Amino acid sequence: MNLDGEHESRVKGCFDGLRVLDFSTTIAGPHCARMLADMGADVIKIESAEGETMRTRPPVRGGCSTAFGQLNVGKKSVVLDLKSREAVEAVRRLVGAADVLVENFRPGVMQRLGLDFAVLSALNPRLIYCSISGYGQTGPSAELPAYAPVIHAASGYDMAHLSYQPGRSRPDYCGIYHADVVTGTYAFGAIASALYQRERTGRGQHIDCSMLESMLSLTLNEIQWSQFPVAQPSRPTFGPAECRDGYVMIAIASEKTFQNLMTVIGHPEWVGDVRFEKYSDRRANWGALMDGVEAWSRQLSVAGCLDALNAGGVPSSAYRSVADALADPQIAHRGALADVEDAAGSFKVVNLPFRMSEAVVTAGPRAASLGEHTADILREAAAIDAAKR
Repeated sequence: MNLDGEHESRVKGCFDGLRVLDFSTTIAGPHCARMLADMGADVIKIESAEGETMRTRPPVRGGCSTAFGQLNVGKKSVVLDLKSREAVEAVRRLVGAADVLVENFRPGVMQRLGLDFAVLSALNPRLIYCSISGYGQTGPSAELPAYAPVIHAASGYDMAHLSYQPGRSRPDYCGIYHADVVTGTYAFGAIASALYQRERTGRGQHIDCSMLESMLSLTLNEIQWSQFPVAQPSRPTFGPAECRDGYVMIAIASEKTFQNLMTVIGHPEWVGDVRFEKYSDRRANWGALMDGVEAWSRQLSVAGCLDALNAGGVPSSAYRSVADALADPQIAHRGALADVEDAAGSFKVVNLPFRMSEAVVTAGPRAASLGEHTADILREAAAIDAAKR
């Protein structure tokens, strides 16, 4: 962020002064709460004495997980046994000074603990209470256990993805948890919206965020094709084009892009070819079109192919590893990675993917050790409670 002098000293996070209680575990809820922390909120993570699940997920060095750190950097850690009456009373004191609560237990758990929205909103009518679950808080599937891979399958996403893999019938294994990140981001947006509404009404509300519906939102075309079937192209529209030493992705998503690509591969006459001139005909003959593209790309290295495509204004990329992507000079230019610390040392995490001219948006400097802030936070809550009496 290129801010200087007095202006820089005045700029803070959008949610500076906001207090968040984070009861969530694993990925979706912690991702949401970390977004709030990156935007300046004071986020208090409530954990059991064993610590939440991600504290043991690799890579672990010196007893500290950087996977946990990436999701929870910038938060404070308070250990409470929510099965004890004393801990529940402590939470109720904390709620009195809180703005937001995030939880992703299975529906019904917070109610059994006596910490559901109905109870806590009576203590603090301004509380925004966000519940994240697999299928939503109500309905025939509400109480089913769910993690991201289950939701990928349940939403149709995995079968939709499989339909783009020619000659294959077995769904892919799941290793990247889209449902968690997408749902956590939707929850963040809902919380921000509720905060805006609270400015007008003075009241908080309950947010019910469903992973299943979040994943459905990714299948934009398939939702419509399920209602109004359309003919599919003879070959998936976006896929690898073979080069001499690897593959590139070429995205032909507009008439201009198509025309530019035909010029790059040396077939400008194909712009008027009856097989490709109209979008509908192009889709029907997509296999023949890409065969022509690969006849050109196979003669070049990946680097040479990208040079020609970039010069011709055709969106394209090599297939990179995450490590390659992190080493991209563009990532350094944007300040996309933040150096943070935990008790075992330093590591890097990804900042939020946007910058703001009038607000700080960055990961906090440190991931807290388990229970590091318990005494201070509970002492503060007790003092506030006593002052109210």
